[in-house]
Amino acid sequence: MPPSQSVELSEADAANELMRLAKVIARHDRLYHAEDAPEITDAEYDALVRRNRELEEAFPHLIRADSPSQKVGHEISASPLSKVTHELRMMSLDNAFNREEVEDWVARVRRYLNLDDGDPVAITAEDKIDGLSCSLRYEHGALVRAATRGDGQVGEDVTPNARHIADIPQNLPAGVPDVFEVRGEVYMSRADFAALNAAQAEAGGKLFANPRNAAAGSLRQKDAIVTARRPLKFWAYGWGAASIVPCDTQHAMMRLIEGWGFPLSPFLTLTDSVDAMIAHYQEIGRQRPDLPYEIDGVVYKVDRLDYQQRLGFVAKAPRWALAHKFPAERAETVLQGIDIQVGRTGKLTPVGRLAPVLVGGVTVTNVTLHNRDEIVRLGVRVGDRLVIQRAGDVIPQVVENLTREASREAFAFPDLCPECDSEAVAEEGEVDVRCTGGLICPAQRTQRLEHFVSRKALDIDGFGSERVEKLFKEGLVKTPADIFRLHQHRDTLLSWKGWGSKLREADKANGDTSVDKLLAAIEQRRRPDASRLLFGIGIRHVGEVTARDLMKSIGEIKKLPQIAEKAYNFLKSLAPNDFETKAALEEKKKSGLFEIVGANGMEAVVFSLHDFFHESHNREVWDDILSEVSPPYFEFHTTESSVSGKTVVFTGNLKSMSRDEAKAQAEKLGAKPTGTISAKTDLLVAGPGAGSKLKKAEAFGIEIIDEDAWLRIVLEAESGEE
Repeated sequence: MPPSQSVELSEADAANELMRLAKVIARHDRLYHAEDAPEITDAEYDALVRRNRELEEAFPHLIRADSPSQKVGHEISASPLSKVTHELRMMSLDNAFNREEVEDWVARVRRYLNLDDGDPVAITAEDKIDGLSCSLRYEHGALVRAATRGDGQVGEDVTPNARHIADIPQNLPAGVPDVFEVRGEVYMSRADFAALNAAQAEAGGKLFANPRNAAAGSLRQKDAIVTARRPLKFWAYGWGAASIVPCDTQHAMMRLIEGWGFPLSPFLTLTDSVDAMIAHYQEIGRQRPDLPYEIDGVVYKVDRLDYQQRLGFVAKAPRWALAHKFPAERAETVLQGIDIQVGRTGKLTPVGRLAPVLVGGVTVTNVTLHNRDEIVRLGVRVGDRLVIQRAGDVIPQVVENLTREASREAFAFPDLCPECDSEAVAEEGEVDVRCTGGLICPAQRTQRLEHFVSRKALDIDGFGSERVEKLFKEGLVKTPADIFRLHQHRDTLLSWKGWGSKLREADKANGDTSVDKLLAAIEQRRRPDASRLLFGIGIRHVGEVTARDLMKSIGEIKKLPQIAEKAYNFLKSLAPNDFETKAALEEKKKSGLFEIVGANGMEAVVFSLHDFFHESHNREVWDDILSEVSPPYFEFHTTESSVSGKTVVFTGNLKSMSRDEAKAQAEKLGAKPTGTISAKTDLLVAGPGAGSKLKKAEAFGIEIIDEDAWLRIVLEAESGEE
């Protein structure tokens, strides 16, 4: 999905998708880094990471603590090898996929360093080998420890294994620093990989998926004798902790390391412009098919070490380095079928089943067709011959339909969800078709349930994703209302391994076991805040703030289906040019629909509510929930404060709260939070990264404060209320 579509997501959908991506990417990180058993291609993994980045850029206040953008690799808790804490963290790299992104990176470097146009910026360039990162620590010239990257902070001790790799010196020449960590990649050549797999097949052993997996599995052996029998190689790309760094540039340091006996990339060179970088990238790409080892891109690094130090790091990557991934590799194959998959947010995604084809060293059997419009654009039908590509920024995709002129029946996109038979519809102006089944759709249920019990919804303590999945799998919780009937299954829950464990003394007030504590937490939510309950149900376009706005308007949650239907019929009755006329607005006010339909962009919410309540399955679930809980009448009280009656805008990255939480605080203090700056704005709260809104506020002479000052206003108001 392109970034533009990310922005059109509701906050609830974005939060759900970010939660799903965090779990999926964490799982694939574990499979790749900790178990050397990946289930998806590098391209598919890159697509997940890029999608996560797009959503976080569109919704920065929804960035999760467990976001993959905040982590490197994966923790190695299940490893039989000893753990090692890196003195300096082993970072990952940000990716670029085209010339424009490389140019943007160079421009950001120059801006950050405040360089004039004429100031040169030398940049090293070398091919990015597809291996396993390893840090080699030398003390007084002797190898004392070798460690894998792990999660960047903690890796595995593979010292006995690394001693069997011929490319790794056991001792360095005289005169080297007292402490120096050489960092690089352990890898296996294509020829050695083929020979190893042939030997494994003959012996009836495990076959490796690719050279990277073979190298990782061989290095991370508990028995170093196994590693000694594997044809592993090593080359250096940098360094970590060092008592002294003898040179002042990246290139000079790498040549010094080469002089100590370490192999380097044969393509390591120094460039002085984007044109030179791209030319070197293209030359490496031209030679790529004939190289004796696997690579997946080119790495650029700012050469001057003082510049590197000034540039520093972001969450998990240095600002002074970039990985430029190679473009797609292509192949032809036949489309054998089209399946419709239903995502956890209800999106219907068509997936093409292909005659297996080798693309860039990976066998591809499935390809995403994205959505209904994309099928029409490509004209694809079962039996067509297609050109397929794999790229660093997308999962396998269709480039061209070679037989679209052939006489074949067009594919009929379903009008009903294949999982639950609910209506499948696309909202006006959207390309994605979504199941309206919501809470009754099997494909969406577990994530909907996780959302329902999450912190911003009902906030039921002790109800994590693993427990939701277990309860769903065992058939005890299929709908949100089932959560409030769990007390009927206490004996069953106590019989499950780990569920009946005794609590520590401090928690025994809520029960003697973790099950009792969970059941007590559920009972505490029998009278939930109505806006939290509505948000937790997960209706499309009804995010945390919208749910609160709706409840401020109607007060009693049971009235929502009827009022929403009135609002829907009212909208449908309007001629296109009548919606914002004075008469129309007056009619909305009289009918009590103004806050729901009003002049602030709630039309999409009305249509979404209609789609939800139109499904009898959803109405049954809705009624079932309200038979178990009794939300009190929603009353929104404000506190007198120094910002009461003022219009407030929040911008930039807020450290201690989400953007929605900040807006909720402003409303609580009697202020009016908005998203745009105008001459009528009274106050701008600006966090780090504030951009155009800050400049606009300065131009208007609007009062500007930082997040800490805003928190002081909140605390003063709360203390005054007490």
